[in-house]
Amino acid sequence: MIISRSGLVLGATAIMLTAVTVAGAGIHLSSQASLRESPKELIDEVWQVIQKNYVDGTFNQVDWVATRTEYLNRNYTDDEQAYKAIREMLKKLDDPYTRFMNPEEFKNMQIDTSGELTGVGIQLTQDEKTKKLVVISPIEDSPAFSAGVQSQDIITEIDGRSTEGMDINEAVSLIRGPVGTKVNIKILRGDKPLDFKITRDRIEIHPVRASKNPSSMGDIGYIRLNTFSANAAEEMREAINDLEKQNVSGYVLDLRSNPGGLLYSSVEIARMWLSKGDIVSTVDRQGETDRQKANNRALTTKPLVVLVDGGSASASEILSGALQDNKRALLVGTKTFGKGLVQSVRGVGKGSGLAVTIAKYFTPSGRDINHEGIQPDVKIELTEKQRDELRKDRTKVGTIDDPQYVKGLEILGGEISKTKQGTQAQSK
Repeated sequence: MIISRSGLVLGATAIMLTAVTVAGAGIHLSSQASLRESPKELIDEVWQVIQKNYVDGTFNQVDWVATRTEYLNRNYTDDEQAYKAIREMLKKLDDPYTRFMNPEEFKNMQIDTSGELTGVGIQLTQDEKTKKLVVISPIEDSPAFSAGVQSQDIITEIDGRSTEGMDINEAVSLIRGPVGTKVNIKILRGDKPLDFKITRDRIEIHPVRASKNPSSMGDIGYIRLNTFSANAAEEMREAINDLEKQNVSGYVLDLRSNPGGLLYSSVEIARMWLSKGDIVSTVDRQGETDRQKANNRALTTKPLVVLVDGGSASASEILSGALQDNKRALLVGTKTFGKGLVQSVRGVGKGSGLAVTIAKYFTPSGRDINHEGIQPDVKIELTEKQRDELRKDRTKVGTIDDPQYVKGLEILGGEISKTKQGTQAQSK
């Protein structure tokens, strides 16, 4: 999920499986929910939003004007009939991320950016081609994470119900529930079926974890960023400043299994590492609408390596793509998830919500990462056994027992040596 500071709630096609409500901080809907009474007025309001903002000006080759006439010519006796008609209307766009949410669904998809969530801790998306429900990443230390759910897992059943033909809203409704209750989830990992019985709980999110790690090339600053929440930029700034005071030689920034978060958070964090250059641009059906740039306020210029994997999505890809394109960092790990669609989420009708795909985002070099992801500069995969060991014992992450971190240190060592050689050459 990506949320912009300007007032739009922008999504990168991911839904957090939680049961929380808006706490106020960090989220502001792009339009006030109206108090319309007529089901037809709600249908027309949704139609108007799509007509004005949808990223595809052809509306998936659908005659959108004729669609409006078709649905307004019907008779509706209650809101439920209107909700069903709206979902039917939006299905014509063949875009699983442009979706209508009734009041309960809308309430349950909103993120409490204060740092505590309730649920199982999964970021979920729907594959645009296969329509299968795919796990982007479990939140670290969440019930789903502890149970062993992994990025790219395909959810096939929820409490005995097949997910074939199921949209994200329905999946969220089935998976969420009161703290302490259990949900049974069947997944497909490759061609291997697996069963998980997960107990729902409150999830505390600590966006930044930092440490000074000794190495053969001097002390290294290790920073793990779990999510781009409202306080992530502030915590990142504190971590970098603290490590700079300790005179570290370079940095390893760990974005593995980070499913994204706030757009402005990713931009602010990019500016802490970049002195100049573009960070990200968004393009709607009229063309480029926004371009974020560095502002000469980098906190450090020391060598940097970024760890990424298939669970690094959305805002993680904005940050890693910006650092890679600007040659500020080398990426180590595996290809990122590939979430490049931007959504606006707004209130409509009497407490309902509408998520609309309004744009794509691109890296500074113009890469469209949707579906493609970002390739690391140095590829190193973990075996199933290695992943399982790191999942069971999180104290091993970012240590010599973490093969991707070890490779990152190796690459960083080379970059530190180049920097030292350059400094020595300049001093002669």
